[in-house]
Amino acid sequence: MYDPAAPGSEPAPAGTPRRVLPRQRLVAGAEVLLCSGFPTQLFLIGILAAFGLPFRTPGGQLSPPFVFTLSLLDTALILGFVIAFLTAHGESPRHVLLGARPPRREALLGLMLIPLVFLFVVLVLALVLSLAPGLHNVPRNPLEDMLQTRRDAIIFGVVAMIAGGVREEIQRAFILHRFDGYLGGGALGIIVFSTLFGAGHLDQGYDAALATGLLGAAWGAVYLRRRSVIAPMVSHAGFNLLQLVNYAALR
Repeated sequence: MYDPAAPGSEPAPAGTPRRVLPRQRLVAGAEVLLCSGFPTQLFLIGILAAFGLPFRTPGGQLSPPFVFTLSLLDTALILGFVIAFLTAHGESPRHVLLGARPPRREALLGLMLIPLVFLFVVLVLALVLSLAPGLHNVPRNPLEDMLQTRRDAIIFGVVAMIAGGVREEIQRAFILHRFDGYLGGGALGIIVFSTLFGAGHLDQGYDAALATGLLGAAWGAVYLRRRSVIAPMVSHAGFNLLQLVNYAALR
């Protein structure tokens, strides 16, 4: 949406079409890049490595302490950036992220979406195995190898809900909000960010990346439709938690 307090904004008479200035696009693009997760994670990976925290275990698997620490620190950074950017432009984080709809109703909608999300993923993966089996190039999700103990499962569950459900949906909402106002529209934002979101899961396989990207697009569409992160957040966190329970049950 248009932000009259954004750098480079110019007041316009009521009823006139909004004109987005190049400076506004540049600022919005920079904010989207910083909140995309890539710069912050690269920065944090360097910091954690400098402190001697190994990325992988001696056996070559992902290190649970490293992944957990990285996820939580990145969550704090992303949330800090989002709140700072919205506040700096005179926008209300509560209005942009939570909207005006009753929170309980949005949370209930999120719960109702969880089985639909699972069904959607099952159908996508089934179609991939049927039409393009070569996309199933990773037999075992590497995240499963981090569930060695009950303590690992509990910690990973908390991280999956906070870093996945909370951070990623706030991140997605902010990025779509900026695209909607300055960078070509919310639909374009869904396409761009969902592609990047899926690409961030390529280590889990091409099929998983495709399913994840489509899931991100669905959650993004829910945010744009309802202008609240609550339903996507509850749906995403619940999906992650149940997926983790499934991994643990199959061990």
